[in-house]
Amino acid sequence: MGHHYLKLSEFNIEGQFLGFVGETPGQFKYLQLALESENIQIKIPKELRHFLNLSLVPGEQIRVFGISQLNTHTGEIKLKAFRITPLGFCSIQKTPIQQQKYTPKARILICQKSGCTKRGGRSLLSELENILCDRGLSDQVVIEHTSCLKCCKNAPNFILQIGTKEYRNIRPDAIASLLENSLLPSG
Repeated sequence: MGHHYLKLSEFNIEGQFLGFVGETPGQFKYLQLALESENIQIKIPKELRHFLNLSLVPGEQIRVFGISQLNTHTGEIKLKAFRITPLGFCSIQKTPIQQQKYTPKARILICQKSGCTKRGGRSLLSELENILCDRGLSDQVVIEHTSCLKCCKNAPNFILQIGTKEYRNIRPDAIASLLENSLLPSG
């Protein structure tokens, strides 16, 4: 069945998460996203489904990165996600210009593959979130839950990106210290 699809392009869509869609209750393959003009369904990779089920809340703003594919027999376009980033809740509808003004200065990429979660990734994530909240850095950092980061021997994997610099294999308290030094004004 995969040979009937032609890759069209990659996409980056931001919208309001409406919920999950699946044929059987409790099992889903798609998420539903509300855009300004329409509602769309995007297929979710298996490795992200469980995590997204626990973390996404209907009404939350999310950004979805993925690939659009064309079914050569039916002419139907299928959207498949490879990364989903929660942006939080927004009470005011933003215009595209307002959305582009605020970009966080730092990102933390967290592997959600089973090897990393089994080796303590979930507990490190909660520890990291607590430290960032305690130090007042949670609004300046975007935590992105990704697929494999290609360094499975060092699981659990975090990558901290501050501007053009990238740090790997560091502890949550060290991440917070690096963020404080580079993001908070010294004064």
